Amino acid sequence: MRECGILMPVSSLPGPGGIGTFGREAYRFVDFLARAGQQIWQILPLSPTGYGDSPYQSCSAFAGNPYFIDLETLTEQGLLAPADWKRLDWGGDAEQADYAKIYAHRFAVLRKAYAAFRKKCEKNGFGYYPPDDYYAFTLKNKAWLPDYALYMALKTENGMHSWEQWPEQYRGRDAAALAAFGAAHAQEVDFWVFLQYECDLQWNALKAYANQKSVRILGDMPIYVAADSADAWTGGALFERDAEGRFSRVAGCPPDFFSDDGQLWGNPVYDWAYHKKTGYAWWVQRMRRALELYDLIRIDHFRGFDTYWAIPAGSTTARVGVWEQGPGMALFEALGKALGKPLPIIAEDLGELFDSVRALLAASGYPGMKILQFGFGGGEEYLPYAYSRNCVVYPGTHDNAPLAEWWEHGASRLEKANAARYLRLPAGADTAAACDALLGAVLSSVADRAIVPMYDWLGLGAKARLNTPGVLGGNWAWRAAKGFDGAKLADAIREECTAYGRVRSAKTDEKTEKSAAL
Repeated sequence: MRECGILMPVSSLPGPGGIGTFGREAYRFVDFLARAGQQIWQILPLSPTGYGDSPYQSCSAFAGNPYFIDLETLTEQGLLAPADWKRLDWGGDAEQADYAKIYAHRFAVLRKAYAAFRKKCEKNGFGYYPPDDYYAFTLKNKAWLPDYALYMALKTENGMHSWEQWPEQYRGRDAAALAAFGAAHAQEVDFWVFLQYECDLQWNALKAYANQKSVRILGDMPIYVAADSADAWTGGALFERDAEGRFSRVAGCPPDFFSDDGQLWGNPVYDWAYHKKTGYAWWVQRMRRALELYDLIRIDHFRGFDTYWAIPAGSTTARVGVWEQGPGMALFEALGKALGKPLPIIAEDLGELFDSVRALLAASGYPGMKILQFGFGGGEEYLPYAYSRNCVVYPGTHDNAPLAEWWEHGASRLEKANAARYLRLPAGADTAAACDALLGAVLSSVADRAIVPMYDWLGLGAKARLNTPGVLGGNWAWRAAKGFDGAKLADAIREECTAYGRVRSAKTDEKTEKSAAL
């Protein structure tokens, strides 16, 4: 069945508090998606943002982002007063997230909510008794939540420095020292548990609402974890280490379309031999958590499961890396055996692709990705005539320029000429006409799924760019203007997607119902 969806990060939603949340505007956006005939809402990782404000450099592969906890909802729950947060300076531009100001205020406000939560849970001096669903949440997530909460408490105590800079007894995870710290800072540890509980509560309610409206959530799973993360701190043998216990190599990618020097991500690389010995237990745990959060899962940098670029730790450029062998199908067979087949995975198969990567994708059966922008500079496989049905097509991803910016400033003269010829654009066609034609090429393609970033439906340019790979700062900040998701735009999107067979019409639904009744 042909489908369509919209890429829109939670952080990019409008609303008070400086950043998008799981609150009222998110529900409004779900209504917009349903009216527009969209079956999929694609988001970026829900995990806490880390270095460079990136959701791909998170302190946890399992936790939710406390920034997304909606303050209006906490106010309705009686855990905050409007004065606790509405008068704070969240940034001067409603269409750009100011992460410095969000960081300065958000946790102080959330601590007030936690204090109110504790007060509600105190039973006449007999102790602190959270509600039953709080205990159920902690029990369900016992595999990662206690370590994460302790890690965040220790990180707070140590001035938010990386765990590699903590005192030796904490850095080396001395059991007695950790137990003593946890006992002495029990409320601080519980504060971080509370944030995950509230995050989970709000997200699950939003996801249920979306599913009720026949909108599925397409989540994003980064292949690697951050070096400064609870996962790396507790992971031990999961990662390649030297004789002194430090990470010996880090991840990145060689020179490519995005960067002449490649990309030096700095994430620790996995010791795949060890993972194989455990039956890929950590990956099973991680995928199980992802399946709880999302309906569909895009795995970022899928090609790294075939061969990955490993760079000596301490290097200043990704050029010095080497290709190493990943786990291949053994990992996905283990996941399928543990969690059931087929897994609802979409493979981000971009970058330099060897024949072995293509073979892995074919063996897995997962749909790969096609980026239309790549097709006009010689990347023939990204042109619609070369697609198979089993793929997901995008005009561009979160790492690409919005279509309007690409057409005006990013595309070379050759790319524009090739695009104009392919799309049969008249001479002198303006940006709006070019973008309409590009979106038409995406939607009319044979690909089973077509995903369009929200900023492309809005016709926005450079200010809406989410990420420029290899550039630190200024990324992940775009927020849509309030009221962007109006009925007029929703109806226009629905009409266009219907024209290309990606939305079931009322007549089609009526015919299906009659056939089912016979």
